[in-house]
Amino acid sequence: MRWPLFDAHCDTLSAMRRSGQALWRNDLHVDLERGRVFAPWAQFFAIFEQNVLSQGPFWDQYELFLGQIGAEMEHAVFCRTAEEAKTVAEMGKVAAFLSVEGAELLNCDLDKLAEAHRLGVRMVTLTWNHANALSGAHMDASGRGLSELGRRFVRTCQDLGVIVDVSHLSEPGFWDVAEEMEGPFVASHSNSKAVWSHSRNLTDAQFLAIVKAGGVAGINLYSKFVGDDPDVDDVIAHVEHFWSLGGERSVAMGADLDGCDALPRGIVGIQDLEQVAEGLLRRNYGEGLVRDLFYNNLLRVVETVCSMTNANTK
Repeated sequence: MRWPLFDAHCDTLSAMRRSGQALWRNDLHVDLERGRVFAPWAQFFAIFEQNVLSQGPFWDQYELFLGQIGAEMEHAVFCRTAEEAKTVAEMGKVAAFLSVEGAELLNCDLDKLAEAHRLGVRMVTLTWNHANALSGAHMDASGRGLSELGRRFVRTCQDLGVIVDVSHLSEPGFWDVAEEMEGPFVASHSNSKAVWSHSRNLTDAQFLAIVKAGGVAGINLYSKFVGDDPDVDDVIAHVEHFWSLGGERSVAMGADLDGCDALPRGIVGIQDLEQVAEGLLRRNYGEGLVRDLFYNNLLRVVETVCSMTNANTK
């Protein structure tokens, strides 16, 4: 059986930038050749850089993304909407979406956010590990939520049709986002804190707020966020817990591939994600529920939020 996949987060662009490798075939976690085990396959590629002193990393990785997608036009298409993704799926190609991990890559600037949207960015993770001008993050001790600029940034994302991503955000920042949002938001790569207590994981209350908003939480495969020496069963435990909270329509995949140095035993790259699907089937979960997890839930969020795409984004 070939499974669909719409994954909410990978760091393959920054990994390719460091290594000089290509998108079609590489020794990273994600390449187009191995991802072809999924049909259809849609993927959010994150622009990310740990040490940001200027907007330079955004442009470097944006140009890298365009160049790699352009070189693989037979296999992948840059997409901005769910409608485009559906068309690309019918063509048998990968729907490549673009996100930004850490709004500091846009200098936390509303005009640069609008420019990023015009260029095709459709998701922004508000912070990375550390606080920025928008909010505190999960690793800083300030306990700070959204600043006034952060609130305006979130509202601007809504107006533009950019998905707001709360992975890495401080818990006060999370609740400020939930208060500001009038539609779905996501935690693109965050697991369940009830299953494995880590600051990057979501409390049950946070997940239920995402459910209420119509958003999704993306299951992260970074071992540190999954469990102690985890395997595929430990990954499935996070899915099952979220489902037990009534989250059947609010869990997706957000594997964090190429953004982590340790994966659960038995998983070495994107081709192995199907083990999660097969494991759920063995537990007698329905095929439709698993397909929602792997593809439909995130597609619905993109369809809801990113439907405001303007003609001038082309």
